[in-house]
Amino acid sequence: MVEINQSVHFRELGSTYKVLSESVGGSAAIVEHTLEGKCLGAPMHKHTRENEISYVLEGELSVIQMEKWKLRDKGNILCFIEIITSGNFEYYFAELAPYLLKGQPPQMDKVRETGQKYGLIVDINAASAIIKNTD
Repeated sequence: MVEINQSVHFRELGSTYKVLSESVGGSAAIVEHTLEGKCLGAPMHKHTRENEISYVLEGELSVIQMEKWKLRDKGNILCFIEIITSGNFEYYFAELAPYLLKGQPPQMDKVRETGQKYGLIVDINAASAIIKNTD
């Protein structure tokens, strides 16, 4: 189990827990993320159980929503707050971290298994299109 202000890191993404869903009756969670510049934070994905609201604190964030590219702010390091409703998805980051260690090959079977546990629909192949459009 994670604690408030505990951080987990994998690849170029850092996640710090600000509000855990268990502290508010399961209704929401807040996680602060940092992401190194020009890095893919996540492949194309869809949440089937919760909503994800991201607010950029500093840096630049490109997202694709409804097949349209959107750009937010400017900078080299990205810092953003993610509000998750309803809660419990915040634990995904801590569970995923051991399978995406920097300098080691990703354990894709475990990554897929963890995503399925949390109801994510992930399009790993779309990552190449995202990377191509950000160069």
